[in-house]
Amino acid sequence: MTRLTLAKGITAGLRRAMEADPKVLVMGEDVGRLGGVFRVTEGLQKDFGEDRVIDTPLAESGIVGTAIGMAMRGYRPVVEIQFDGFVYPAFDHITSQVSKMYARSRGHVKLPMVIRIPCGGGIGAVEHHSESNEAYFAHTAGLRVVACSNPHDAHWMIQQAIACPDPVIFYEPKRRYWDKGEIAAEPGRGLFQAATLRQGSDVTVLAYGPMVRTCLQAAQAAEEEDISLEVIDLRSLSPLDEDTILASARKTGRVVVVHEASSFMGFGAGFLGPLVFGMVLDGSADSDRRLKSMLLWDVNNGIARRAWARNPNAVWSIEQEMKRTPGLKVTLPNEAEDDLIDRAIGK
Repeated sequence: MTRLTLAKGITAGLRRAMEADPKVLVMGEDVGRLGGVFRVTEGLQKDFGEDRVIDTPLAESGIVGTAIGMAMRGYRPVVEIQFDGFVYPAFDHITSQVSKMYARSRGHVKLPMVIRIPCGGGIGAVEHHSESNEAYFAHTAGLRVVACSNPHDAHWMIQQAIACPDPVIFYEPKRRYWDKGEIAAEPGRGLFQAATLRQGSDVTVLAYGPMVRTCLQAAQAAEEEDISLEVIDLRSLSPLDEDTILASARKTGRVVVVHEASSFMGFGAGFLGPLVFGMVLDGSADSDRRLKSMLLWDVNNGIARRAWARNPNAVWSIEQEMKRTPGLKVTLPNEAEDDLIDRAIGK
């Protein structure tokens, strides 16, 4: 094993990818001679030349737009956005072109590119330098969104992201750049698989990026109070590893989502849908009263209607539980509504 910081783990991963494929190139503001503001690309321009490690103007829209053209011509560009808050000038390109090109061309045009974004706070920086904007991109169909949390994953995930045929948004926790860890000889899991870092029985804690280490520390502290936390590093935000999440949620019956982003309409809110939907479909939701409070919003807002035909008994038992809740309005689906929903989703 090799022991490196998270930042140098990415550096080593980029180097291996560039050595393996001459079509891989790095581009961004100050990534060449300076080696990036966090020195993640340090030494790469010296070893691979200015044609493959390209110092660009301070123009994120131009950087991503150029990368789109390169990807269309068979290259695999790795774009560095210097800070999370600098990505917005390129937002239109990412959400309107990068994410949609494959579908727009009916699968004939692929854009295998990686957009690296240092994310989160913890370094004492001002506005535009300490943001958590992952929900914007995880919400956008056509993008893969991943977040590393430790040196091992940073090293292997950047290589897996570069090899991915789809565009990948690659979040790097800037407060963890200097954390050191062992890097094994093999990745150990796929790019879009979550990792259960600590087994527990009382509460499932879901985190990603900078908050994973914080949650592991919290689990250790909770153990002193006889509380057993199961800590899962999501690693992939889109797609989600729903199997791992659901298995843990069924085991503990309680779920806490931890992230730096705003809680209102934040990424954590997205867990409610797949978590509840999966439990409704297999009937496990009504086996434990601790889970029922999680089901109320989604049943009332129509998610259960789409599951009705697949498991009516599970949904019906939840509806009955809701009926017994004073002051709660319950809307049961009728045949006309079911038919309309089915036609709307193409069934």
